[in-house]
Formats: sequence, structure tokens, C-alpha cells
Amino acid sequence: MMEEKIVRFLNEHNMMITTVESCTGGLIAARLVNVSGASNVFSEGYITYSEDAKAKMVGVNPETIKKYNVVSEEVAYEMASGGAKTANADVAVSVTGVAGPLGGTKDIPVGTVCIGVYYKNKVITEKFLFNGDRLQVRNQAVDKALEMVWNEFNNR
Repeated sequence: MMEEKIVRFLNEHNMMITTVESCTGGLIAARLVNVSGASNVFSEGYITYSEDAKAKMVGVNPETIKKYNVVSEEVAYEMASGGAKTANADVAVSVTGVAGPLGGTKDIPVGTVCIGVYYKNKVITEKFLFNGDRLQVRNQAVDKALEMVWNEFNNR
């Protein structure tokens, strides 16, 4: 499982990770803490479901939300960087999206998810369009987010 490899890597490198989740509602954190040894590398995560929570908990600029939309790579970027700073973590992963079945628009349809990963003082973001029902979209977002974290460990 990807989360086992991530927790092992973090333990081996004495690093901490945090999560900043919107549409996944804590599923990434749950996957990480299911792994033995997670308590050494994970101290806190944030469920920032509302726009207000994103600003209050991890410092997302409300102007960024207004300009780009809450489901945007720009917001995922600020969620990841703000989460890392707030939690004093070496790694942060953020997710914002529309899991459905409601909430989609022509420009941002149901299944749109933006993921950010903060690692080594750099944030990468990516936008995805997942298919399926609400739970399937959320689970695909979690899998992709964990994969992106792992890829960052191997790319830098």
C-alpha cells in the first residue's frame, strides 16, 4: 500500500507530514494513521471543508478563492503550503474538489479535484477529473494524492 511506503520513508528520513483535506474529509489522514509507526510522522491534519476553514486554519487567502475558485490549483497550492507552515511539517498534501453528486458547474464539473503536495520548500499541484459516484471520486482523489506524495519523494 502506498501509505505504508510513505510512512516508512518519512520514518527513515525523520520527517513529519500533514494533510489539508476538503472533499476527502480526512480520508488521507485515516489512510496514513492506519499504518503502524504513523505516530512518529503525523501529528495533525486539517479538514478544511468550508472556504472559511481554509482561510482560518491554514491561511488560504480569500482573494485567491474569489479569483480562481475554491476548486483550483491555486487554492490547493495555498492549502499545502499553509498546512506545512501551520503544522511545522516537512511534507503536506492538500485536496480540494467537487465529489458530487451536487455542486458541479459547466466549468468545474463533478469529479474535478485539485491536489497539492508541499515537499522540500516547493509545492506541486495537479488538476484531475475523476469519474464515479461521490465515494469513488473521493477514493480516487486519496489514491492519487498519496501517489503524488510518493512520486515527489522519488523525484527530488
